[in-house]
Amino acid sequence: MKRRTWLTLAAVVVGGGGVVTYAVASPTGPGAEGRAKRPAKVYDLTLKGTAGGRRELPRTDTGQFSLVGVSWTGAVKRLDGTAQVRTRGLEGGEWSAWRDLEVNVDPPEQPEAGMRGASEPLWVGPSNGIQVQVVHEDGATGVLPKGLEVNLVDPGVVTDAETRATEPAAFVADGSSPAPTPADPTTPAGDPTATPTDAQTDTPPAPSDPTSPEPTDTTATATPTGPASPSASESPSPSPSATTPSAPPSTVPRPPITSRAGWGADESLSPDPSEYNADVKAVFVHHTTGANDYSCAESASLVRGIHAYHTQVSGWNDVGYNFIVDKCGTVFEGRKGGVDLPVLGAHTYGWNREATGIAVLGEHTSTSASNAALASVARVAAWKLGQYGADPAGTVQLSAGATQKNYSGTGFTAGTKYTFKRISGHRDAFNTQCPGNSLYPQLPTIRAWAAGPVQGLKVTSITGAGLSGSTYYTKGAITVKWTATTPAALVSTYELLVDGKVAATASGTATSANTTLTAGSHTVAVRAVHQSRRTATTAALTVVTDTTAPAFTTTPKISLRTGTVNTTAVPVTLAWKAADDKALREVRLLSPTTATFGPTTATSSRTAKPGIAGTWSMRAYDLAGNYRTSSPAYTPVILQETSATKSGSWTTRSSTSYLGGKSYSSGSKSASLSWTFTGRSASWVVSRASTSGQAYVYVDGVKVSTVDLKSSTTLYRQAIWTKTWTSSAKHTVKIVVVGTSGRPTITTDGLVYIK
Repeated sequence: MKRRTWLTLAAVVVGGGGVVTYAVASPTGPGAEGRAKRPAKVYDLTLKGTAGGRRELPRTDTGQFSLVGVSWTGAVKRLDGTAQVRTRGLEGGEWSAWRDLEVNVDPPEQPEAGMRGASEPLWVGPSNGIQVQVVHEDGATGVLPKGLEVNLVDPGVVTDAETRATEPAAFVADGSSPAPTPADPTTPAGDPTATPTDAQTDTPPAPSDPTSPEPTDTTATATPTGPASPSASESPSPSPSATTPSAPPSTVPRPPITSRAGWGADESLSPDPSEYNADVKAVFVHHTTGANDYSCAESASLVRGIHAYHTQVSGWNDVGYNFIVDKCGTVFEGRKGGVDLPVLGAHTYGWNREATGIAVLGEHTSTSASNAALASVARVAAWKLGQYGADPAGTVQLSAGATQKNYSGTGFTAGTKYTFKRISGHRDAFNTQCPGNSLYPQLPTIRAWAAGPVQGLKVTSITGAGLSGSTYYTKGAITVKWTATTPAALVSTYELLVDGKVAATASGTATSANTTLTAGSHTVAVRAVHQSRRTATTAALTVVTDTTAPAFTTTPKISLRTGTVNTTAVPVTLAWKAADDKALREVRLLSPTTATFGPTTATSSRTAKPGIAGTWSMRAYDLAGNYRTSSPAYTPVILQETSATKSGSWTTRSSTSYLGGKSYSSGSKSASLSWTFTGRSASWVVSRASTSGQAYVYVDGVKVSTVDLKSSTTLYRQAIWTKTWTSSAKHTVKIVVVGTSGRPTITTDGLVYIK
């Protein structure tokens, strides 16, 4: 992996007489198909310090950058300690808190001259100031690698959407950095020294020590290559040859992938031909570390930054990952060579020869990856493994390419086979926390989504049907709705099953389907077909088709009840009986007012307006939605006391509290009033007080009751006695004064009957 690139090197004289060299990557050049709005830039600042175990860079003004890392001489040397950076935001001008760089990274499997040891790059967003401190784990007494520098990457702008008003200065002042802020005791002292990003000739020098290459000072000036057109959506795979394998078909569909041209790859940074593995046996999942608050519109910039860092800082011949996924689920082509081919990557030390690497943009140590990102990782993994007939949920034996230990302490010996899950985390193969403590526990979800069957499938509702117990009832047409936890992009189709047979088919993005059932009882279920063709089926539900409407076994009727009577409202009881051959759902009162009653309710206390024929319309519904309506009409009639046939002595009383403003009162024993009417229900209306007496009630000449009108409080227009018959007929109600000792008087306000 040779560190080769087309660069334009420029020297700028800054305040204090310092000279800073910076590298501009590929504004134009051989093979370019377009010009960047702003070319990518990588520039390096030397870290200084007098103690062997500490290197620093004070707060320093810089040109615009968005990604940062530290690197050192010796591609396989380790930095045993911590590296921290603070950055100043371009827009707000505020300094961030100290942020750790991940320095425990995979070394190259075949180190070459020009390669450097480097931390993982950290995305910090548009910035124009940097402060760095690197400390050995043994403190100042430890020995840090030589050639320590901080590497700043501006990914540039290749589309109008990415264009920013502020252009970078593209240099840093040597010897003129601002003094440390007094309030910040951690600010290190010293001057930055800028060094070229990459100054190799097109033909690299022979390495004197492949494990610890030293940079050369030879400079090259050539016409750099510009990024390919960002409008391109496909990177054509090379034609099969003696060194290029053919692309086998996969068992699952290929997901959408943004090509290298689509994210603005500068192909001049990766001129070497691609290398290929024999196949893809496993997938290793990574995170890139860095901020999670990037916008998805910035994702292409992040990918360009990683590409520039891997090639210009680490000295690799290309981005290390085969695929990169952002939090919105966009998949970016990583290392060149053809997404459908087994391209050799540089992502998992010791295991690159049999695997592909997928990195999720962001830091997932304490933040879980989004479902969109997980779904895209699952789709890519399933597609790549499906090219070689591998089950994403299975295991495989891989041959170790290096002797080492992984994050959990498991040791590997080069040349020996070890069992891995087909979809594994970086930490399973190398001593690193990657892909983070939050993303790593999400790997079982990725495996399940990639392999199938569809997870979490359940029917949520059946519209057009009513549920009673565990049985649904419908008139025929139903809509079945469902949910699943497996993302729709991994679902091929959904099938609506009726009695075990497919009645309707819907796309993988659907959440419902319609069908019409024939008469009788049926089983209904939903079957999900995963892109792997594995299926999952919900439990069968019983749905009965019912086209018979309910019946009113007792027609709705009103009867008079006790209570207060006035000229606008008479207290009545509404009664009915409804039944259904399957299951009654409810009964609704439609007029003269509205109400809804449960299937077992058969009476309701209401009021009716006297003197007007009122229609009492009721509708009974079954669970299938069938209904029947019954609408009888009834008229409450008030018979004033003046319309009664009198016997004995009665006195007329006047008050607005009486019906019609008048009433009859009598304390004469055996005095009587009688009313004759044709109806099916009657009530006697009286006034009540503490001195009120008693009366006998006769119906059609037969004594039926003795009524005591006494009340501790004075009450007017009280329906005190009622009588209801099964049908309407002619009746006579007679009231006779008992002449109760000490309280003989009764006051009557008339009779009400239902006509």
